[in-house]
Amino acid sequence: MSRKLPTIHGVTRHDVGPLQMERLDLEFSNGERRQFERQVGRGHGAVVVVPMLDKDTVLLVREYAAGMHRYELGLVKGRMDAGETPAQSADRELKEEAGYGARRLDVLRAMTLAPTYMSHQSWLVVARDLYPERLPGDEPEELEVVPWKLDALDQLMLREDFSEGRSLAALFIAREWLAGQA
Repeated sequence: MSRKLPTIHGVTRHDVGPLQMERLDLEFSNGERRQFERQVGRGHGAVVVVPMLDKDTVLLVREYAAGMHRYELGLVKGRMDAGETPAQSADRELKEEAGYGARRLDVLRAMTLAPTYMSHQSWLVVARDLYPERLPGDEPEELEVVPWKLDALDQLMLREDFSEGRSLAALFIAREWLAGQA
């Protein structure tokens, strides 16, 4: 079923720390009026990188996750800088976080975190034909790089220290896409 988008009668904005919140005054096609709040991204988006060491092995990184106050295993990811394409951002983040560059970068799609209340998007990028190269990053400590076999995703998805939804979704999407490339 295709529905007409709600009419926006007004938008109120306010800052909450590093975030901007918007309150939308909406009217739905059935006449109902409601207010919805959403977080609006201030940056240029982000990337989630699936770095393939070889056709069977992805490189994960272990880094401190302040939200959970623990070390978390996941994919290379980070904010896009002004003027960067998703591929350029992915290559830079890969060099900063894992110490590799990529000769081949395929941008697969944009992914959202929580589209019902956030405008943030992360671009899924598969990086292949890796070579060693490190750039200084913004992490307070060097990240541990952990090779993981794609055929062992069933074990990875059940680990307590691998809980981030973008990393999990990106690995399954990339695995299927890579299988179609073979």
